[in-house]
This record gives sequence, structure tokens and C-alpha cells, in this order.
Amino acid sequence: MAAIYSLYIINKSGGLIFCKDYGSAGRMDTNDSLRLASLWHSMHAISQQLSPVPGCSGIDLLQADTFDLHCFQSLTGTKFFVVCEPGSSYMEGLLKHIYELYTDYVLKNPFYEMEMPIRCELFDIHLAQAVHKDRVASYGR
Repeated sequence: MAAIYSLYIINKSGGLIFCKDYGSAGRMDTNDSLRLASLWHSMHAISQQLSPVPGCSGIDLLQADTFDLHCFQSLTGTKFFVVCEPGSSYMEGLLKHIYELYTDYVLKNPFYEMEMPIRCELFDIHLAQAVHKDRVASYGR
């Protein structure tokens, strides 16, 4: 089973607007989460500019010995990334599904202000269902 350690959503200016830990492995405090989001936003932007490939969209996958970091950037510049167990190769589909949940439950919420932290109960409920469904489905992989 490929476990997701945490999920982060970063706005287009690099601010952390959502963070959720799953399980106790790799749990960070608030300051470390803010530093990680800021560092990832900067690395992603620098990789776009330094890439020899024209039209590069930045880093999609960062692999380390103890974790993988998968990233999806929307057309508006909002970044969604998960930190998960190494070898988790199917996270792109989950990130796109999380983006769909974000557009359905956060952006369509009349009380949500753009670029502000996400506080939406329906988003939290559907996100938990999506992650749980992903974990159950990964048993068969």
C-alpha cells in the first residue's frame, strides 16, 4: 500500500493555503509546513526558468530514499503536492481528483476568498473520502 504522508496546497504567490497530515509518519509542525511550502514554490519556479526544455511546467516528481513528492500545478498557478511512500507512481490521478474537489467545493463556495486558507467542510469530507478510497484501491496494486 502506498501511504500518503501529507497533502499541501500552495496559492500562486507561494502561500500555504491548505495542509493535511495523514498518519504520524513525517508529521511536521506549522512552521516546518510553511517552510516546506515556501521552499517547494521557489524550487518549482526556478526549475521552470532553468529547464532546457521549452515550455517546462516545473518539477512534477521529487524522489528521495524515504519519500516521494508528487506535484500538480493548475493553470491558475495553484500547486497541489503530496508527500508519500517511495515508489508511489499513480499519484497524478489522485492530485487531479483533489484539484477537481478544490474547484467544486472551494472555488464555488461563495464565502471563500481567493488566495486565503481553505476552511471548507465539504472539501474536507470529500478529500478524506478520496484519500481513503485511494488507500483501499492501492491494496490491489
